[in-house]
Amino acid sequence: MIAPFQKAGLARYALAVAAGLLLAASFPQPGIASLAWIAPGLILFSGIGLSGGRALRLGYAAGLAHYLFSLRWLLFIPFPVGAVAGWLALSAYLALYPAVWVWLCWRFYPVQIRSQPVPGSALRLVEVIVGTPFLQRTVWAFGCAVVWVALEMVVARFLTGFPCNLLGASQFQMLPVIQIASIAGVYGVSFLVVWFSVSLVCAALSLVVRPAMQKLWLGDLLMPFLVLMGVVGFGIKRIGQPQPAGRTVSVALVQPSIPQTLIWDSTENTNRFKQLLRLSELALATKPDVLIWPEAAVPNMLRYEPDTYEAITNIVRSHHVWMILGADDAVPRPGLGVRKEFDFYNSGFLVSPEGELVTTYRKRKLVIFGEYVPFARWMPFLRYLTPIGGEFTPGDQPVSFSLPELNVKTSVLICFEDSFPYLSRECAEADTDFLVNLTNDGWFGESSAQWQHAASAVFRALENGLPLVRCANNGLSCWVDSVGRMHEVYFPRTEDIYGVGFKTASIPLLPRGVKREPTFYHRHGDWLGWSCVGAALGMLLSSFPRLVKKREPKQKPDTGVGTSPDKKNN
Repeated sequence: MIAPFQKAGLARYALAVAAGLLLAASFPQPGIASLAWIAPGLILFSGIGLSGGRALRLGYAAGLAHYLFSLRWLLFIPFPVGAVAGWLALSAYLALYPAVWVWLCWRFYPVQIRSQPVPGSALRLVEVIVGTPFLQRTVWAFGCAVVWVALEMVVARFLTGFPCNLLGASQFQMLPVIQIASIAGVYGVSFLVVWFSVSLVCAALSLVVRPAMQKLWLGDLLMPFLVLMGVVGFGIKRIGQPQPAGRTVSVALVQPSIPQTLIWDSTENTNRFKQLLRLSELALATKPDVLIWPEAAVPNMLRYEPDTYEAITNIVRSHHVWMILGADDAVPRPGLGVRKEFDFYNSGFLVSPEGELVTTYRKRKLVIFGEYVPFARWMPFLRYLTPIGGEFTPGDQPVSFSLPELNVKTSVLICFEDSFPYLSRECAEADTDFLVNLTNDGWFGESSAQWQHAASAVFRALENGLPLVRCANNGLSCWVDSVGRMHEVYFPRTEDIYGVGFKTASIPLLPRGVKREPTFYHRHGDWLGWSCVGAALGMLLSSFPRLVKKREPKQKPDTGVGTSPDKKNN
């Protein structure tokens, strides 16, 4: 009996790992979005009939394969020890979430299933699934989507949050599907994909076991398919809605493509700043209204380096142009007497055509090990895992940039802040015309990180019904319209996103005096996500007696299904 059991175990792990890799492949790159509609169901059914540690381990194997592949761009960080350590540690942490998902979903299955170490047991387990009443199976598949979204809400917030590659983001090019994000956020797309995926695998199992009973397998797909068709219909209608003819604002996006090693090399500061000024002169020849530089473009502190300050203010005065740029900043800590200490900020600045620093925004979400080292006071050795020499202080509020001459109002997000749905929502006020993301993805060379980051930005535009302009150090500088279409993705006459250059774009604005109608998501935020968190907690609490009760005696080897949990408790 041992050999078949071991073979079955290896087969389960092979399926879990393969499904995890399929899930990773749904994100850019390669970005085969359709795989996301299959992979979660396969991950879940690799643990069919298991509970406890074995289900957790299978889910963990799938999650580890997924994140090691999809986050491989971390290995491009030009700091080998920290890159490998960060890649392994982050992947190992994130893999806990699909592990918990597999474990909880099978805990919540309406009929108790037990895997038996005997030949043919897998088929009997499938027959148990197929034999479960249709309504119970449908509700369970729906509940699997609830748990998935609840876990995504946690991963986006716990330990400052890492909301990169939420499942819905894999569909960023499926415009009719993702319009639901204007109502439910990116979590609405994740919910739909998982619900359909689990239902699809249930239908496939029914088709294999009972091919003659079409109503059985069609029933599994009925509800998610109808909802999907409704979502697509809503999306097509929303995309086709005519936009009122209004104004435009012309922006020039300068992309210097500075390697991260040069950003750390102070001896290259003068050369790279001169290159930035040359690119800006070329961009300004197109007569834009606003000139935008990315995060980390300025090598020195703008407010404390006279040469840097003078060069920037001269260029905006001579061309009478507004400017938005990213630069480091420092503010003295109060009450320290003669011995001055400073708080350092990763900041965005608005410079007026008269050369005045009008407004400053300070980045609120800092990158762990990139902008700060957690627990460094108690574990100093952690500093050796990062190339940063000091730490930034987080800002405490969103800031609007008002450009009165243009009658334009925007708001800045720095780096991966545009991956946080609730941060972008806080920045999008009623009279905001568009959002701006200043980012430096040069940390990751020419990798899939740029595409994955941009995929998240698509949803921030959709969720708030606002255009979003991205200015990046080495890709992807572009803009996203209010329905999620990406524009100016490549440099002219190329398919290159990583190179040196500039892009100009005309961002559509509403007519003067016309207020933008806020989306449902903008008004109500993560209502779906929090509802799923509440529902998942309720499901967990309701099953708590089962989780803590003593183990039942083992079933006979030929038993595939036990009595219902309620009957056992009676």
